[in-house]
Amino acid sequence: MKNAKCPLWRYCLSGLLTGLVNGFFGAGGGMLLVPLLTSFCRVEDKKAFATSVAVILPICLTSLAVYLLRGSGEFAGALPYLAGGLLGGAAGGLLFGKVKPALLHRLLGTLIVWGGLRLVLS
Repeated sequence: MKNAKCPLWRYCLSGLLTGLVNGFFGAGGGMLLVPLLTSFCRVEDKKAFATSVAVILPICLTSLAVYLLRGSGEFAGALPYLAGGLLGGAAGGLLFGKVKPALLHRLLGTLIVWGGLRLVLS
């Protein structure tokens, strides 16, 4: 995955920013990581999307552990969403190989704009 021409510190900084955003907001780390990997680290589009998925799991588990230790997390409340999330994740993973990178970027950009507008207008 690593681009040989990209210095290690750029990957570390990308990971730090991703973890910070994900831990602070409870989501969004992957939406930050994909653009960082593609533009800042010059990783191929499809590899950046796939790497983001692999990176987010440990970051989310770490954030969950911190939330639970501080008494602000509620794992039981998330259980009803897991079945749908697991099915959606499997479907997305299967469809991933069939979607062109340009469409992935448009879909991600649309999701980011939609989420941002919802937050600003609420």
